[in-house]
Amino acid sequence: MVMRYYGSKDGLFAAAVDLDLHLPDLATVPREKLGETLVRHWVERWEGSLSDELLIVLLRSAITNESAADRLRTIFGAQVATALAAVVDDPAEAPVRAGLVSTQMLGLALCRHILRLPPVVGLDVETLIASVADTVQRYLTGPLKS
Repeated sequence: MVMRYYGSKDGLFAAAVDLDLHLPDLATVPREKLGETLVRHWVERWEGSLSDELLIVLLRSAITNESAADRLRTIFGAQVATALAAVVDDPAEAPVRAGLVSTQMLGLALCRHILRLPPVVGLDVETLIASVADTVQRYLTGPLKS
């Protein structure tokens, strides 16, 4: 797929430089709806009207290619942390909370779109969102355990 769409891995990484996750403005979301809003956004980003092949190709490539993995880390680290900084109680915690949110969203995408685990693929969108939203909400607003 990389060769088909981007010509080479370098072409993929060049395209990934401009990858925008189109994260919602969380400052306008009621606090108790943050988790649901983010999960709904990610489901839409991976398989709805906001989806594109670049994100799937980059995730697939990141599994075996360190340059792709580094690019994905950079994209998620910067964009998710920036989005969360506006809503977390302690902005210094935004990178950690963003990392935790990213584990759920990338793991969900990996299991649903790359590995295609039947129980996860079989979930309808609303059940999927409801099942994951509480965990993401806890990552955003719950205490960080030490």
